[in-house]
Amino acid sequence: MPSASTEAPATPGAAPSTTTMPSTASDSLLSPGRPGYRRMSLALFAAGVATFALLYSTQALLPAISAGFGVSAGLASWTVSAATGALAVLVLPLSALSERFGRRTLMTVSLVVAVAVGLLVPFAPNVETLIALRAVQGAALAGLPASAMAYLAEEVRPKALVAAIGLFVAGNSVGGMTGRILTGWVAQLWGWRAALGAVGLLALACAVAFRILLPRARHFTPRSLSAKGLARTVGGHLSDPLLRRLYAIGGLFMVVFGAVYTVIGYRLVAEPFNLSQGVIGSIFLVYLVGTVSSAAAGRLVARLGRRGALYLAVTTTTAGLLLSLSDTLAAVLLGLVLITAGFFAGHAVASAAVSRTAKTARAQASALYQSAYYLGSSAGGTLGAVAFHAGGWAATVALGLTAGLGVVAITLYGTRAARAEERGARTAQAEERGARTAQAGRTAQTEARTALS
Repeated sequence: MPSASTEAPATPGAAPSTTTMPSTASDSLLSPGRPGYRRMSLALFAAGVATFALLYSTQALLPAISAGFGVSAGLASWTVSAATGALAVLVLPLSALSERFGRRTLMTVSLVVAVAVGLLVPFAPNVETLIALRAVQGAALAGLPASAMAYLAEEVRPKALVAAIGLFVAGNSVGGMTGRILTGWVAQLWGWRAALGAVGLLALACAVAFRILLPRARHFTPRSLSAKGLARTVGGHLSDPLLRRLYAIGGLFMVVFGAVYTVIGYRLVAEPFNLSQGVIGSIFLVYLVGTVSSAAAGRLVARLGRRGALYLAVTTTTAGLLLSLSDTLAAVLLGLVLITAGFFAGHAVASAAVSRTAKTARAQASALYQSAYYLGSSAGGTLGAVAFHAGGWAATVALGLTAGLGVVAITLYGTRAARAEERGARTAQAEERGARTAQAGRTAQTEARTALS
């Protein structure tokens, strides 16, 4: 098998490594069918389940929380936005800690703290305390996403990377679905506080499975922490046009998803649907579609290319948004299916592209993506609730369509930039060939004159 580059996590700000990984090290990389790959997949799947179950544990409960504390949808939405916002702010500095202490260690600590807070959340005496606890929970979870992406980039063969990240993202979708269904029915039977407690217990089981199953890292090298080095690394990643586009795409996709799933409960509990909390929770079964589409992202990229896969993802999401405008429950459900499929496919493609594009300090590259992604979630949740309050579901859909248009514009710009770069490269090659030919001609003439003299 061909050898792979080491691409070990560099000291923040260090120059890219050009060392070639020895064949023995390359052979130890995980791939389907090799020992450890299944354990790694199950462990990160469990981590993904816990992350999304905890992070969005209050989202399906927002109508109940609004009623329980007597607050507006906008204020209740902060129980989601505070968690995602805190994660977005801290994911970069915590990813730097993973360069020093290891991906596996940081992911474990993040899960343990987040689960501990999750078991305290049901006892919040008021909405302000609930929002504060959720912010702490989001901050704790910040150590997991970027570290997971970096772990996969270091431990998995490049050809299997998109599929491996797709499985982690699939765990996110299962966690989001399971958490919402669980909270919906438990809340209907015993109230929203019991529902949040149930999510905490689910996450505890996932955290234990994660720690037992995840193989030790074989290709991680600890690095010293350096604030200046981190700043140089961040600056280097942000100066890369492709990475900047991928960060923006991830954030915009999440604006759509955050807005839709923050507000959908308020829409379905009201006229003309009048659904119960348990039934609304069950609607999140559509997350299974996200599990399939994210796991299939590797095949989509193989067939359509990265940009083609992104165009398909945003088209699917847009179609779902337009369908959801209907007052027919079947049409709304189909719309949610399409929105979910498009979002998870787009997220898996973009996040995998970040891991492959960054050649050094991958944890920081992934952290910047996660920061943009969760800032998009926080903004989408808050803006979606504000839009719904101001103009109903149509205003929330308009917000989502605007974000989708942004994805199309960025991807189209990237396509044109790539084509221009290819044309420039071909022109430079042609000029170089012409220069070599002219030089060869001049050399031949010189040699001929020399021979005649």
